Amino acid sequence: MKKIQHYVQGHWTTGTEEGTPILDAVTGEAFSSIAVEGLDIPEILNYGRTKGGELLRKMTFQERGNMLKSLALYLTKRKESFYELSYRTGATRVDSWIDIEGGFGNLFANASLRKLFPNQPYHVEGDPIDLSRGGRFMAHHIMVPKKGVAVHINAFNFPVWGMLEKCAVNWMAGVPAVVLPAPSSSYLSEAVAKEIIASGILPEGALQIINGTVKSILDTVESQDVITFTGSAKIGRLLKAHPRLIQESVPFTMEADSLNASVLGEDAVPGTPEFDLFIKEVRNEMTVKCGQKCTAIRRIIVPENLVEDVQIALGKALDKVTIGDPRLKEVRMGSLVSHQQVQAVRDSVTDLAKEAQIVYGSLDKIETIGADAKKGAFISPILLRADHPFQNTIVHEREAFGPVSTIMPYKNLEEAIKLAEMGKGSLVSSIATNDDKIAKEYVINAASHHGRILVLNRESAKQSTGHGSPLPYLVHGGPGRAGGGEEMGGMRGIKHYLQRTAIQGSPTTLTEITGIYQANAKYKEADQHPFKYHWEDIQPGMSLKTHKRTLTDTDIINFANLTWDHFYAHTDITSLDGSIFEKRTAHGYFIIAAAAGLFVYPNKGPVAANYGLEDCRFLRPLYHNDTIYVRLTCKQKVDRDVVSTEHPSGIVKWFVEVFDVEDELVAVATILTMVQKKQDVFIEMTDAKIDEYLSKLTSDMKPKWGIMTPQHMLEHLEYTYKIAAGEIQDFDVATPEKILEKVHASLYNYEKFPRNTKFPSLEKDKLADLKHPDLETAKEKFKEQREKYLEFFKEHPESKLKNLVFGELNKYESYLLERKHLNHHLEQFNLL
Repeated sequence: MKKIQHYVQGHWTTGTEEGTPILDAVTGEAFSSIAVEGLDIPEILNYGRTKGGELLRKMTFQERGNMLKSLALYLTKRKESFYELSYRTGATRVDSWIDIEGGFGNLFANASLRKLFPNQPYHVEGDPIDLSRGGRFMAHHIMVPKKGVAVHINAFNFPVWGMLEKCAVNWMAGVPAVVLPAPSSSYLSEAVAKEIIASGILPEGALQIINGTVKSILDTVESQDVITFTGSAKIGRLLKAHPRLIQESVPFTMEADSLNASVLGEDAVPGTPEFDLFIKEVRNEMTVKCGQKCTAIRRIIVPENLVEDVQIALGKALDKVTIGDPRLKEVRMGSLVSHQQVQAVRDSVTDLAKEAQIVYGSLDKIETIGADAKKGAFISPILLRADHPFQNTIVHEREAFGPVSTIMPYKNLEEAIKLAEMGKGSLVSSIATNDDKIAKEYVINAASHHGRILVLNRESAKQSTGHGSPLPYLVHGGPGRAGGGEEMGGMRGIKHYLQRTAIQGSPTTLTEITGIYQANAKYKEADQHPFKYHWEDIQPGMSLKTHKRTLTDTDIINFANLTWDHFYAHTDITSLDGSIFEKRTAHGYFIIAAAAGLFVYPNKGPVAANYGLEDCRFLRPLYHNDTIYVRLTCKQKVDRDVVSTEHPSGIVKWFVEVFDVEDELVAVATILTMVQKKQDVFIEMTDAKIDEYLSKLTSDMKPKWGIMTPQHMLEHLEYTYKIAAGEIQDFDVATPEKILEKVHASLYNYEKFPRNTKFPSLEKDKLADLKHPDLETAKEKFKEQREKYLEFFKEHPESKLKNLVFGELNKYESYLLERKHLNHHLEQFNLL
């Protein structure tokens, strides 16, 4: 029998004992076993802190985000093998999609958060704080990665999502992870972890996985570590009280099972879209993942006059739920994860039935499709009804972690809120109503007891992610019974793994520390105009002082006429009595425009475009005949992704200070520019360069990749020049339409063509017949054809021609393709 492996301290291993059998939830077959004996837990944790932690902490947020994005793409291409394994957990294809692709989606979502962080290994939080009147002593907050490991103790119900939603966050923060999946579904976590390790995308030590229960895992944690737990509230409370956590003040985040409630608004009567949406949502939350979701609806709170309607409608909806082998398309609900879980649910339902009535389903009878109900961990959906939920309170205390939910009545919205609160804290609540006043009253009064609240109505239904779907950008956690934790939540989740530190010092010192220019810091006079520098060469504090300009009466009047801004202070000087203005006043936006006129560099250069304006303030009015000058200083650099037809670039935030002739500050603003990055990947292909490389090319040269000979390579290039010159255009573009735009845009990036890229007109693994008698002839024909290409665009500069791979290309795009293509093949033969 296969033993489930652990990845620790840089290698895959197994426990030393025989192990505990792991059963297929559908067939009852024992197909693997798990053992954790023999693992050196203190050394495993220390390996993560040192090996993985040191590498991750050196990476910038941009690098970490791109790492997550690459990992998500890598795993997505291999998702089908995970689905096959997931069926063994009892999950249907839809159930598995939530777990598997939901997990990958979490990587994607957290990767995109890199745009909100600086391009450095640590974060600068909030605004600077002036601690002195003179502005020479100040403070700021930075957040640096903790120098520990994130220990994730996960539940059985989401072996992929549960692992990746936590790891994505700590990896973005620069902290390594030690993951402990629950034994009953750990084989799926193991499979995903094996692909992650095999990819080589993560630094070594960033992920270690112990597939099983290790009771000593908390015995040697340290103050820099972070513990997260997902599971039952009972076990969570035991772990939270571990003496080591208290002694070391180790952060502990718990996301526990909770008695989530969904409320049917009084306006959502039968026949309304909201009533139908409510029934559908409850049915889904009872049966998706066989009800094994920490966010599932356990309490169905409905107006007392609609209890019968809801009960009947839910019964009809549940009648449509087919149960059996999750591999079958006709099956809508699979099994629980294990027979032990079945027994736990049965025990919980038995207790609930002491104070509530079972109105749908049975603990003793179940019909299955394609599976043996006795061998598999199957159970019927169970719907209960508690008519006196304020007196019979077990429905607010006991959770059946399966396809089980209880209907209960309320007289008014105040009662509905009290019933929701009686769960003593939940991960999520929802209300179905088309009355926004009802929605507001419920949300404001119930929010104290819930981590998330969904308002469901006809307007949001088509795009709603539903009651039970935690999202990476939102907090996942809840107060009280739900554990009091907050997982995910966008930047908030990442900050959980960072140490916030207040730093104090001079503006100049703090500029160097934060990488953000602080007002009153010393300027770094630029050797040339800052707009002449590429993104990489611009540094915070780099500054330019402009020449001066006097604002005239005519300037102000012309600006008013141009913009149609005829505010009285600019155009009617007879109306200034009682105002804050003394004379004809310059428009604020004219001041900004005039400032731009002073600091903008007119010639074409790395600055590609104006990207926006932030934090504009006018400190006092400027009048006609006032003279100003500008101090332009780099405030901050922000990396950005480029996916369209533009060259790689970043955003530079420029701090603009407008002074009068007496050096008094009169206006400030932050201007954003898009600045191109350096192109230092490809060599520009001039005639002289090409002649140099061709002179070195000999017929006996072997390629670094592929099967081409030097002559085949030149004849291939000659053929592509015939396409580029318009001589060959009788072909269809080979790239599929759905990805053509993306492929076309790739010409603008600074990434090399992948090795062994197949050209559409060439046969795979077969050389074409040579057309020229020898290599020297091929060199001459290549140069002649290149000259024809250059001549074509000299005579037809506005032309666009088809390309087999990249679609329609203009003159500039043809140049970009030529540069990449020649670099690709010259490197292939070691000429670069």
